[in-house]
Amino acid sequence: MTQRRPVRWAVGIGAVLALAYVAGWAATGTKMPAHAEIGGVAVGGLTPAAAEAALRKALEPRLDDNVVLIQGKQRFVLDPEKLGLAPDFAESVRAGGGARSWDPRDMVAMLGGKHESGLVVHADDRRVTRAVVEIAEAVNVKAVEPAITFPKGKPIAHKPVAGRVVRKAATAQAITNAYLVATRPTRVPVSLIEPKVDATGLNQAMEQIGRPAVQAPISVRVAGKTYELPVSAYAPALVVRVEGDEMKPHLDPKALGKGLAASDLGIGQRAVDARFDIVGDKIRLVPSKAGIGMRPAEMARRLMPVLTESGENRSVAIDATVVQPDFTTADAEKLGIKEKMGEFSTYFPYAEYRNVNQGRAAELIDGTLLQPGDTFSLNTIVGQRTKANGFVDGFVIKGGVFREELGGGVSQVATTAYNAGFFAGLEDVEHHPHQLYIDRYPVGREATVYFGSLDMRFRNDTKHGVLVKAWVKPSTPTTQGEMHVELWGTKVWDITAGVSDRRKFTKPKKRYDDSDKCVPSEPVKGFEVDVFRYFNRNGDRVKTEKNHVRYAPTPKVICGEDPDD
Repeated sequence: MTQRRPVRWAVGIGAVLALAYVAGWAATGTKMPAHAEIGGVAVGGLTPAAAEAALRKALEPRLDDNVVLIQGKQRFVLDPEKLGLAPDFAESVRAGGGARSWDPRDMVAMLGGKHESGLVVHADDRRVTRAVVEIAEAVNVKAVEPAITFPKGKPIAHKPVAGRVVRKAATAQAITNAYLVATRPTRVPVSLIEPKVDATGLNQAMEQIGRPAVQAPISVRVAGKTYELPVSAYAPALVVRVEGDEMKPHLDPKALGKGLAASDLGIGQRAVDARFDIVGDKIRLVPSKAGIGMRPAEMARRLMPVLTESGENRSVAIDATVVQPDFTTADAEKLGIKEKMGEFSTYFPYAEYRNVNQGRAAELIDGTLLQPGDTFSLNTIVGQRTKANGFVDGFVIKGGVFREELGGGVSQVATTAYNAGFFAGLEDVEHHPHQLYIDRYPVGREATVYFGSLDMRFRNDTKHGVLVKAWVKPSTPTTQGEMHVELWGTKVWDITAGVSDRRKFTKPKKRYDDSDKCVPSEPVKGFEVDVFRYFNRNGDRVKTEKNHVRYAPTPKVICGEDPDD
């Protein structure tokens, strides 16, 4: 009999605990945890219904409050209605401890301990994603890899700079988390993008490649004679840059050819490529000429291994032979470049930065020759808009407002080239209309560019070559400037354009900007429009292309702090 008592006690204790557990479950859901907060609103000890009422009373007056995100001095004000943000008070109460639960922790929370939870907010995912993309466009900064250049024969180190990228999923979550409950602006979640080579790698490349490469002239032996190739002949063509995950020297054959010609070494007569001269509305083929000596590309290949050598090893031997040009008269004749395919001109008000930046970009794309199947890429041809590349600060559209950055105005070159390709009937590979409408461009038929993210590309889908001619007539204080692009080849299509009526107008907002890059602007309505390209041949319409364009409203930008912030 005595042996059964422990068993009976254990069963009894178990039954008591089970009853207490069931009672705890029954108690959950009848009132909120003792010290509960939902979205910063105290609801401890209230019934779920009373807790929901408390949330509504505290937060419903703020339903129209904007969500504000910041990154440094950048500020982004988001309209909750446009993002489809809507609080779910009932679900917030259930998630915050207002539902029955078998979890012992929830039972204990009813008696004591802090219990904090966020507000449950629903959103239009597509609209939020669009807002996050616009924020990322303004905030993202591409990492800059280190490099060593030799503009005057001396190595100049360009330090690496970390990039920055918006964490899009985290930013979308931050927007919904901040709605109704944030008492101050929320920081945009970002990640740093480190360059592939750091400052230590740059210093190492400077010691191992940069300084040795220009320590002394290079001996060049040709047909029994030795010439001293001065540093000034090859240094401007030399750059040490990141390839893969390390820094390596690179000699640009085109720049090296100019240096060799200017050095007057007597190595030989350079081969001359065939070229096209355009005067007015006529094009002329200038024949190629054979040379004696070495092609710049071959010279670059021979020089590369000895750049870091010294003494007797700092020398190369070449054969003096007849060198055919890279682009012969026969090559040029096969391309069938004989007439103007398309052209376009745009105009711009006086601004010296426009004269400089558009003139430089036009200079770089002028003379571009597209073989059949080649793609014209403005970013690839023009390169990064830096001071070293000949560009100055100007105004660009970034994050829905005007900002001052290097290369401002280059988008007008992209717009003009895009329209030339449009009317030449070439395949549109990539173009991006400006986020905001600019009335000096054809509505819907314009293109913005931003190095590293937005490009303007068209493909030569004809069976003939295409030659680009581009030039700028600079503006003056009393006259507007002109940007011109012509495409020459063999005309395939007669192109006409059409445009729909503007529709779906959107009202602009007011935005305050207290950054040092603020540019004030007046409000302009946003709208949507369709652009048509009609392909005609022998008077008959063969096909039609349609492109839908949406312009965001231009906000009224006021430089300074928001007085209501």
